[in-house]
Amino acid sequence: MREQTWHGPPTSPKRRRGVLAAAAAMAVAIMTTGAVAPPTASAAARPDTVQQSLNELVRDGQPAALATVQGPDGRTRTYTAGVGDLATGAKVPRDGQVRMGSNTKTFVAVVVLQLVGEGQIALDASVDTYLPGLVRGKGNDGRRITVRQLLQHTSGLPEYGAHISDDEIAHQYFEPRDLVDIALKDKAEFRPGTKWSYSNTNYILAGLIVQKVTGRPLAEEIDRRIVQHLGLRHTYFPAPGDRTIREPHPKGYRVMPTGELREYTEIDPSAGWAAGQMISTNSDLNRFFTALLDGNLLPAAQLAQMRTTVPVGDTGAHYGLGLMSRKLSCGGVYWGHGGDIVGYETRGGATDDGYAANIAVTSIPADISGTRRVESVVDTALCRR
Repeated sequence: MREQTWHGPPTSPKRRRGVLAAAAAMAVAIMTTGAVAPPTASAAARPDTVQQSLNELVRDGQPAALATVQGPDGRTRTYTAGVGDLATGAKVPRDGQVRMGSNTKTFVAVVVLQLVGEGQIALDASVDTYLPGLVRGKGNDGRRITVRQLLQHTSGLPEYGAHISDDEIAHQYFEPRDLVDIALKDKAEFRPGTKWSYSNTNYILAGLIVQKVTGRPLAEEIDRRIVQHLGLRHTYFPAPGDRTIREPHPKGYRVMPTGELREYTEIDPSAGWAAGQMISTNSDLNRFFTALLDGNLLPAAQLAQMRTTVPVGDTGAHYGLGLMSRKLSCGGVYWGHGGDIVGYETRGGATDDGYAANIAVTSIPADISGTRRVESVVDTALCRR
């Protein structure tokens, strides 16, 4: 695993250090589209720009691409392009499950903020308040880092992912404390609160705080507080040792240095844990982000804290507490996160007026321009009203 080439934030300024070479263009692929709600006559008369954009992602080398777009009235359109299994040529399952990577962080942040609203966690309390003595060494000091700084990536904590290979991600089981220990081999990046820098280590610690405060496993808290509450029937936190994806899904791939696409569908996702372990569908993610913005998961005070942002370098994006905002080409912004873990990348979010879109592809793009092409499909979907 290379630094932030997995379950990282969209367009992070240092996300693609040491990345893989780009994949060779794929052979002609099967392209399909389906709609839950039939298009109007006027819509049917013009090309569907979302479908066209997914087709382009496949022509650029993605094995498969999936999208779900939802309107304020709840009407949903689903799209697919490419093939779900390169070995058999099987179709891409509509709204298939994928590993959602760093979208997990938003779920974790919601749980933390619910606990803030319940008076069990204080955003500006130190990490040491909840995990005394855990973060020490090489300038890393839990007495000087707050919970807020963990959630907003302003802690200065180093990235543990720089020390774990993709093969280790796929095959090795990691305890959360193992991941913290790996991170603390490196020096702090900066004094807490002075800069922004994405680090998966922040969310491993946030997950440990949830467990310490509640006395329950993080996965159970996410399931009870969010998944069951919203009826997200296709979203779950894989149990230790569970390498599978339960429901119909496209297979995931990794682009090798030779350009070969190697399958990485069944992996041990424990290296992600609170930073990127969960599995979901595009439609469930749309429901989650829409409900979050509608105030169905957090009190108004905590949602306002979540939406208080800092700039993400010069990308134009802004990062709150586990939630990002990005500008739309048609005006306004959308709120979401996105993420990747070997085999899959997801991008998407929702607007304050009730539109939502989520896109998934079945390999991590080889460079940041590839990621931006995926993000551009989100923009296309949210601006085609």
